[in-house]
Parts: sequence; C-alpha cells; structure tokens
Amino acid sequence: MFVDRATIHVKAGDGGNGCLAFRREKFVPRGGPSGGDGGNGGNVVLRANEHLNTLLTFRYRRHFRGGRGRHGSGGNRRGKNGADTIVEVPIGTQVLNGETGELLHDFVQAGESRVIARGGKGGRGNAAFATAVNQAPRDVEPGFPGEVLELALELKILADVGLIGYPNAGKSTLISVLSAARPKIADYPFTTLSPQLGVVVYDDFRTLVVADIPGLIEGAHEGSGLGDRFLRHIERCRGLVHLVDVSALGEADPVAALEAVNRELHLYGAHLEEKPQIVAASKMDAAVESKVERLEAHCRRKGLTCLLLSSVTGRGIRELRRALWSLCEVKDP
Repeated sequence: MFVDRATIHVKAGDGGNGCLAFRREKFVPRGGPSGGDGGNGGNVVLRANEHLNTLLTFRYRRHFRGGRGRHGSGGNRRGKNGADTIVEVPIGTQVLNGETGELLHDFVQAGESRVIARGGKGGRGNAAFATAVNQAPRDVEPGFPGEVLELALELKILADVGLIGYPNAGKSTLISVLSAARPKIADYPFTTLSPQLGVVVYDDFRTLVVADIPGLIEGAHEGSGLGDRFLRHIERCRGLVHLVDVSALGEADPVAALEAVNRELHLYGAHLEEKPQIVAASKMDAAVESKVERLEAHCRRKGLTCLLLSSVTGRGIRELRRALWSLCEVKDP
C-alpha cells in the first residue's frame, strides 16, 4: 500500500530531577551538599532511509517518545541521559508543524538526520547551589519537560522526469519499456493507483529516474477520478512527458485531452505548468492519422516538442531517451 501522508505525535524525554543530599561519612564532620544533577531527556530524531518508499509505517504507529533522563543521586552522581528515539522516514519526506503548517525540514539525501524535538535539560542538584555564604543549600531543580510536537509528514518522491496524461494513455507500458519497472498494466482506466518509479539508463552509464503519475482527468482538482493528490510527486521533477493517446480507442480530440491535463496542472497551484514539457503521441501502432496531424499542428503552434511513440513496436523510444536526458539538463524553472 502506498501512503504519502501521515500525522505523528512526538514527545522528547523530560529531564531528570536534581538530588537533595549531604555527605554523611565518618571522620568528615563538614561533608557538605552532594546532590547530583539530573540527566537530560532524550531527543526525537528523524532520519532519511533510502530503503523506505512509503509512510505506511506511520499508519500503525503514530506516537514517539524520547527516553526520560534519570534523577540525580547522592555522592554528586549525575543522572543518566535519556536515550534518543530515531524515527526512519523515506527520502523525499517533508516535515511540517501540524498546527502552523511551517516546513521544519525536507529530507532529500540518504542518511540525513534532524533533531525534531529536543529533550528537556536535567535539573541541578543542591551541590550546584553551594556558595561561600550558603554552604548547606537545600535548593534543587526539577527536570525540564521535553518538546511536544504534532507533525505532518508529506512524501514527495524524488524523480527527474514525470509521466503525465489521461488514464490509459500508455504511461505504465512506457515506463516498463524504458526501465526495469513492472507496474500493473490493464485495459481499463485508473489501473495505476499510486506513483511508480523506473530508472532509465542512457548511454550505458548515465541514469535518470522517471515517475509514472496516476492518470489525471478534467476536474481532478475538484476530486474527479483519483483527484490531483499525486501531483505533489512531480513538484521536484526537472521536466514532464505528457502522453496523449492517438489510437482509435483514445480520446476523440487529443488536443482537448492535452489542454485539459495542462489546465489541471495550472489549477494545482505549484507552477507545474511552467516545467519543461515534451508531448508524446502514444500508441502509434494503432494511431488515427487525423489525430496525429491535429496534435502535431497544435504542438508546432505552442512551440512544444512532439514525439511519436509506440511502446509495442519500440518506435520513438530511442528519441525519447535522448529527449529525457535533455530535459534533465535543463535547470528547474
């Protein structure tokens, strides 16, 4: 199951209390105060794990606590610090304050870690309060509480290129041809229910990551179809490949389908429509010539690159690989 949003509650450990104690030893008539300080509470630390690709874990566990600091004790013995709690998240996870919406951190590298909630400081024992004029203090400090936060986690997968288009435009078949990915492929709409990633090899040694985004339809921003919830996964992409089905079973008007999806990108509100885009006329092995001509003419007017593809026969796949690499060399808008 692919889960890309989660809410968790974190509580860093409280600090231990300071100790009130005095030395009571034989032949030491003026032993003085000997209460040790409490230990610090443990932090809650988030860490990016390259082996995770979903937030499913947080559907079953939502509360995370740092270890409590131990109390100080006599003989000037300081309490033990509480243990840190490490929470593993996928690369591409954004951590937001659940109350204010403020972005606290964005994990983009494997092994990257961030202390998200700091443990409370341990309280001072009475030995820390001794002075020349107060040689037998009875003052101690309680431990300080650790930070408490409600966090919203949002996963935005890291990919170089995003594949977009209407349902059944051929995105899943294309990514299976371009890479070793094996998504579910069927002849009914919305076969792909979650983003799929594939690694495309170019020139035998250079690679790029392509994301297959579940099909968009007109009105997706209002919740039609699968809605636009998966569009966050192409916010980081350098460019987009827009597949348009030009076969007899595809949309009656390929230009209208192209513009409808682009309109949804604009209405999503993350400037996705400004990303470099390649239009790909898919299913050329069963194409309707009038649809192809209409789509090519529209792309010429708009200044868009239009490739003719067939994942079945392999037509245009080599040209698409070159075009994908060109997209990745363009800086993000």
